[in-house]
Amino acid sequence: MTTNAKTSPKDVFMQLLSIVTLYLSAFGFGGMLFQYINIYLPDILTSDYYQVSNYYSGLRGALATLVIVFPVYIWTNWFLTNELIRVPEKLELRTRKWLLYFTVFASAGVIIGDLISLIYNFLQGELTTRFILKIIVILMIAGAVFGYYLWVLRRDNQINIGLGMKVFIWSVIAVVGLGVVTGFFVAGSPQVERLRKLDQRRVEDLQNIQSQIIFFWQQKNVLPNSLDDLRDSISGYIPPQDPETKAVYEYSKLGDLKFKLCADFKTEAGPNSATTPVLVGPMGEQIGKASMGNESWQHTKGLVCFDRTIDPVIWKPIK
Repeated sequence: MTTNAKTSPKDVFMQLLSIVTLYLSAFGFGGMLFQYINIYLPDILTSDYYQVSNYYSGLRGALATLVIVFPVYIWTNWFLTNELIRVPEKLELRTRKWLLYFTVFASAGVIIGDLISLIYNFLQGELTTRFILKIIVILMIAGAVFGYYLWVLRRDNQINIGLGMKVFIWSVIAVVGLGVVTGFFVAGSPQVERLRKLDQRRVEDLQNIQSQIIFFWQQKNVLPNSLDDLRDSISGYIPPQDPETKAVYEYSKLGDLKFKLCADFKTEAGPNSATTPVLVGPMGEQIGKASMGNESWQHTKGLVCFDRTIDPVIWKPIK
């Protein structure tokens, strides 16, 4: 087909906008599904308090991307389709052809790389349910993009979309929409996330206080009677307070080596909330990680106390 249509700046802009929003939508949708897998099929080697928090953070990032970018992609393609109906000669624009072929090429490359990774991990004996599901997600997204744009290139002068392709397009839109709606329920409301971050801050404060108590005991071979004993005018250390209420955290000396720390939490942290406390030196520097047996910071909603016992074999007094 010969064409007298010339590529205008508007054509280049709309074609580029369509391709860029396609890539961002694909990455956003894939990232969202990846975080679903991470959350509901946690890895016992990496699913600690902060890692789980990162999963939810990644989910929110993917949702934010999809909510903005995917509607733009749909609108851009609707605009381009109407433009092609009005000016069929634009089907043969070189800019359009180059971008479409590049998209097909990129999708094929992703599929090939995905299959190579699958076979390699199979030979390594490292196949897990998480890995297989993520491979399926990549294949599904790349395959859908590859198939759709290959169809676009093959239809040539045909402007009208058949029933089968209409069903495919609306199915993709429905699946992405369902994933986004589900994501808002999984990620929780902004208010709940705010409370969760406040609780994370409380856990960090308790870890900090615990480290200072250990260091105090190493220096003086006695536990502090109150948190005020941890104040140091030279290092400038002041025991942290509750970030929301500004109340002092509850501390009790239970024996020569035993103590407990309490905080009032607003949310519940489940089994994946165990962390390794950070040991902080007298000047506030991180000097290692604590190892005191029961280091879980799992908590329910409300006032929760954590009993700790210093092992003098591990935490030798500093002479």
